[in-house]
Amino acid sequence: MTRIVGEVMTREVVEARRETPFKDVARLLDEHRISGLPVVDHDDKVLGVVSGTDLIRRQAERPVNGHAPTAGDLMSTPAITVHPQQRVADAARVMERHGVERLPVVDEEDRLIGIATRRDLLRVFLRTDEEIRREILDEVFTSAPSAPQHGVTVTVEDGMVTLSGRLEPGADIPLVIRRTWRVDGVVGVVNGLA
Repeated sequence: MTRIVGEVMTREVVEARRETPFKDVARLLDEHRISGLPVVDHDDKVLGVVSGTDLIRRQAERPVNGHAPTAGDLMSTPAITVHPQQRVADAARVMERHGVERLPVVDEEDRLIGIATRRDLLRVFLRTDEEIRREILDEVFTSAPSAPQHGVTVTVEDGMVTLSGRLEPGADIPLVIRRTWRVDGVVGVVNGLA
Protein backbone atom coordinates (compact mmCIF):
# COMPACT_ATOMS: atom_id res chain seq x y z
CA MET A 1 0.00 0.00 0.00
CA THR A 2 1.36 3.39 -0.97
CA ARG A 3 1.43 5.83 1.93
CA ILE A 4 -0.27 9.19 1.61
CA VAL A 5 0.57 12.51 3.24
CA GLY A 6 -2.45 12.38 5.55
CA GLU A 7 -1.03 9.25 7.19
CA VAL A 8 2.35 10.79 8.07
CA MET A 9 1.65 14.50 8.56
CA THR A 10 1.85 16.23 11.92
CA ARG A 11 -1.63 17.38 12.96
CA GLU A 12 -0.56 19.74 15.76
CA VAL A 13 0.72 22.72 13.77
CA VAL A 14 2.50 25.73 15.20
CA GLU A 15 1.23 28.66 13.14
CA ALA A 16 1.29 32.43 13.00
CA ARG A 17 -1.13 35.10 11.79
CA ARG A 18 -0.21 37.85 9.32
CA GLU A 19 0.01 40.36 12.22
CA THR A 20 2.20 38.18 14.50
CA PRO A 21 5.26 40.32 15.44
CA PHE A 22 8.81 39.33 14.40
CA LYS A 23 9.86 38.59 18.01
CA ASP A 24 6.86 36.30 18.56
CA VAL A 25 7.65 34.37 15.38
CA ALA A 26 11.26 33.94 16.53
CA ARG A 27 10.03 32.80 19.97
CA LEU A 28 7.66 30.22 18.41
CA LEU A 29 10.45 28.78 16.25
CA ASP A 30 12.78 28.55 19.24
CA GLU A 31 10.27 27.18 21.78
CA HIS A 32 9.00 24.45 19.45
CA ARG A 33 12.44 23.72 17.96
CA ILE A 34 11.15 24.08 14.40
CA SER A 35 12.71 25.77 11.40
CA GLY A 36 9.55 27.32 9.96
CA LEU A 37 5.80 27.70 10.27
CA PRO A 38 2.76 28.51 8.15
CA VAL A 39 1.07 31.90 8.28
CA VAL A 40 -2.72 31.65 8.19
CA ASP A 41 -5.62 34.08 7.98
CA HIS A 42 -8.59 34.10 10.37
CA ASP A 43 -10.26 31.37 8.30
CA ASP A 44 -7.16 29.09 8.66
CA LYS A 45 -6.28 29.51 4.98
CA VAL A 46 -2.54 29.37 4.36
CA LEU A 47 -1.12 32.72 3.22
CA GLY A 48 2.58 31.87 3.28
CA VAL A 49 5.41 30.29 5.28
CA VAL A 50 8.01 31.92 7.54
CA SER A 51 11.34 30.19 8.13
CA GLY A 52 14.26 30.95 10.39
CA THR A 53 16.15 31.92 7.23
CA ASP A 54 13.49 34.59 6.50
CA LEU A 55 14.01 36.03 10.00
CA ILE A 56 17.78 36.13 9.66
CA ARG A 57 17.57 37.68 6.20
CA ARG A 58 15.17 40.35 7.48
CA GLN A 59 17.32 41.09 10.53
CA ALA A 60 20.22 41.84 8.19
CA GLU A 61 18.07 44.43 6.38
CA ARG A 62 16.89 47.74 7.74
CA PRO A 63 13.34 48.07 9.09
CA VAL A 64 10.83 49.17 6.47
CA ASN A 65 8.76 52.30 7.23
CA GLY A 66 10.21 52.33 10.75
CA HIS A 67 7.87 49.61 12.06
CA ALA A 68 8.74 46.21 13.47
CA PRO A 69 8.18 43.50 10.85
CA THR A 70 5.34 40.99 11.20
CA ALA A 71 4.88 37.44 9.90
CA GLY A 72 3.03 38.98 6.93
CA ASP A 73 6.14 41.05 6.06
CA LEU A 74 8.48 38.08 6.47
CA MET A 75 6.59 35.19 4.89
CA SER A 76 7.38 33.58 1.55
CA THR A 77 4.35 33.55 -0.72
CA PRO A 78 2.58 31.84 -2.26
CA ALA A 79 2.87 28.89 0.11
CA ILE A 80 3.65 25.56 -1.52
CA THR A 81 1.06 23.17 -0.09
CA VAL A 82 -0.06 19.56 -0.46
CA HIS A 83 -3.31 17.71 0.07
CA PRO A 84 -3.63 14.79 2.50
CA GLN A 85 -4.46 12.33 -0.33
CA GLN A 86 -1.20 12.97 -2.20
CA ARG A 87 1.41 10.21 -2.19
CA VAL A 88 4.37 10.67 0.16
CA ALA A 89 6.77 10.19 -2.77
CA ASP A 90 5.05 13.03 -4.67
CA ALA A 91 5.25 15.32 -1.63
CA ALA A 92 8.97 14.52 -1.33
CA ARG A 93 9.44 15.51 -4.98
CA VAL A 94 7.59 18.81 -4.38
CA MET A 95 9.88 19.53 -1.40
CA GLU A 96 12.97 18.78 -3.46
CA ARG A 97 11.83 20.79 -6.49
CA HIS A 98 11.06 23.88 -4.40
CA GLY A 99 13.90 23.49 -1.88
CA VAL A 100 11.59 23.59 1.15
CA GLU A 101 11.75 21.72 4.46
CA ARG A 102 8.04 21.60 5.20
CA LEU A 103 4.72 21.58 3.34
CA PRO A 104 1.49 22.86 4.88
CA VAL A 105 -1.24 20.24 4.33
CA VAL A 106 -4.57 21.78 3.30
CA ASP A 107 -8.11 20.54 2.73
CA GLU A 108 -10.23 21.16 -0.39
CA GLU A 109 -10.86 24.75 0.74
CA ASP A 110 -7.13 25.41 1.34
CA ARG A 111 -7.56 25.42 5.13
CA LEU A 112 -4.59 24.24 7.17
CA ILE A 113 -5.08 20.73 8.61
CA GLY A 114 -1.49 19.64 9.21
CA ILE A 115 2.12 19.96 8.18
CA ALA A 116 4.43 17.48 6.46
CA THR A 117 8.11 17.88 7.26
CA ARG A 118 11.10 16.13 5.72
CA ARG A 119 11.30 14.06 8.91
CA ASP A 120 7.65 12.95 8.54
CA LEU A 121 8.28 11.85 4.95
CA LEU A 122 11.59 10.14 5.77
CA ARG A 123 9.86 7.83 8.26
CA VAL A 124 8.24 6.04 5.30
CA PHE A 125 11.67 5.08 4.00
CA LEU A 126 12.77 3.64 7.34
CA ARG A 127 10.70 0.50 6.78
CA THR A 128 12.49 -2.79 7.28
CA ASP A 129 13.44 -4.92 4.29
CA GLU A 130 11.06 -7.63 5.53
CA GLU A 131 8.13 -5.16 5.65
CA ILE A 132 8.90 -4.09 2.08
CA ARG A 133 9.25 -7.71 0.90
CA ARG A 134 5.96 -8.75 2.52
CA GLU A 135 4.11 -5.81 0.94
CA ILE A 136 5.50 -6.64 -2.52
CA LEU A 137 4.35 -10.25 -2.18
CA ASP A 138 0.93 -9.27 -0.80
CA GLU A 139 0.16 -6.18 -2.87
CA VAL A 140 2.09 -6.53 -6.13
CA PHE A 141 1.87 -10.23 -6.85
CA THR A 142 -1.55 -11.08 -5.45
CA SER A 143 -3.18 -8.00 -7.04
CA ALA A 144 -1.75 -8.69 -10.52
CA PRO A 145 -3.97 -11.53 -11.84
CA SER A 146 -1.46 -12.77 -14.39
CA ALA A 147 1.48 -12.68 -11.98
CA PRO A 148 1.00 -15.30 -9.28
CA GLN A 149 3.83 -15.54 -6.76
CA HIS A 150 4.61 -19.29 -7.23
CA GLY A 151 8.13 -19.57 -8.55
CA VAL A 152 8.91 -15.92 -7.91
CA THR A 153 11.56 -14.89 -5.41
CA VAL A 154 11.57 -11.41 -3.88
CA THR A 155 14.65 -10.33 -1.96
CA VAL A 156 15.17 -6.91 -0.41
CA GLU A 157 18.44 -5.52 0.89
CA ASP A 158 18.62 -1.91 2.10
CA GLY A 159 15.49 -1.10 0.09
CA MET A 160 16.94 -2.59 -3.12
CA VAL A 161 14.49 -5.18 -4.50
CA THR A 162 15.54 -8.13 -6.65
CA LEU A 163 12.76 -10.01 -8.44
CA SER A 164 13.55 -13.40 -9.97
CA GLY A 165 11.66 -16.39 -11.27
CA ARG A 166 9.12 -17.23 -13.93
CA LEU A 167 5.68 -15.73 -14.37
CA GLU A 168 2.79 -17.25 -16.33
CA PRO A 169 2.83 -16.67 -20.09
CA GLY A 170 1.30 -13.30 -20.91
CA ALA A 171 2.16 -11.80 -17.52
CA ASP A 172 2.74 -8.04 -17.65
CA ILE A 173 6.32 -7.82 -16.32
CA PRO A 174 6.58 -4.00 -16.84
CA LEU A 175 3.41 -3.59 -14.73
CA VAL A 176 4.91 -5.75 -11.96
CA ILE A 177 8.07 -3.60 -12.02
CA ARG A 178 6.05 -0.33 -11.86
CA ARG A 179 3.96 -1.61 -8.94
CA THR A 180 7.10 -2.72 -7.12
CA TRP A 181 8.63 0.76 -7.54
CA ARG A 182 5.48 2.28 -5.97
CA VAL A 183 5.93 0.37 -2.70
CA ASP A 184 7.10 2.79 -0.01
CA GLY A 185 10.72 2.23 0.99
CA VAL A 186 11.83 0.79 -2.37
CA VAL A 187 14.97 2.56 -3.61
CA GLY A 188 15.67 0.35 -6.63
CA VAL A 189 14.42 -2.70 -8.52
CA VAL A 190 16.53 -5.36 -10.26
CA ASN A 191 14.41 -7.36 -12.69
CA GLY A 192 15.24 -11.03 -13.10
CA LEU A 193 11.71 -12.12 -14.08
CA ALA A 194 11.05 -14.22 -17.17
